[in-house]
Amino acid sequence: MDLAVETREKFGKANKALRKEGLVPAELYGRGVENLHLALNAKNFEKVYRVAGENTVINLVVGKEKKPALVHDVERDYLSGEISHVDFYQIRIDEKIKVPVPIVFVGEAPAVKEQGGLLNKTLADVEVEALPGNLPHSFEVNLEVLDQFGKSIYVRDLRVSPDVRVLTEPDTAIVTAMPPVKEEEKVVEPVDVSAVKVETEEKKAERVGEKAESEKAEQ
Repeated sequence: MDLAVETREKFGKANKALRKEGLVPAELYGRGVENLHLALNAKNFEKVYRVAGENTVINLVVGKEKKPALVHDVERDYLSGEISHVDFYQIRIDEKIKVPVPIVFVGEAPAVKEQGGLLNKTLADVEVEALPGNLPHSFEVNLEVLDQFGKSIYVRDLRVSPDVRVLTEPDTAIVTAMPPVKEEEKVVEPVDVSAVKVETEEKKAERVGEKAESEKAEQ
């Protein structure tokens, strides 16, 4: 998957002018390589990123040269949601790397659909190690096997290529079918009005008078 980029020499406030032209500032860095300051077309990047995500190799085309890289970080404007900056990590095709691979849930759990249960999803991704060309785009988890409460799908249940080593503990639960939560009925104890002491106006006046006489005696 290729993505055309260009080098840039201007920074800081100049990035604002870039964005007005539909371009996004980016950085390419990696172990033992020189950092490159880049600019890329925002719409083109969105299309590639939608397919590649952060664990599929993208070939950054700089002039006549291609640099294999992974998307490391994407910053977005908190108001508009538009991409404001991208970081790429340059990799070596012949060197294994460790990355998180997202989990994609498919199907419906009978324990939820038919019995009113709930899904407790405890993992969003799984850490793996592999050569860049062997990295899976995602792991698919079929919820249809969750046909009773308490049943779980574990990391060890994933279908993994022999070229990929899973680093997350195999006994880690990915998702569990849970029984519905029953709301406990709150019992409100009735108030015994007869037990509440109400101070009458006469009693209040008497108490105020006693306090005044006590203060006069002290003087």
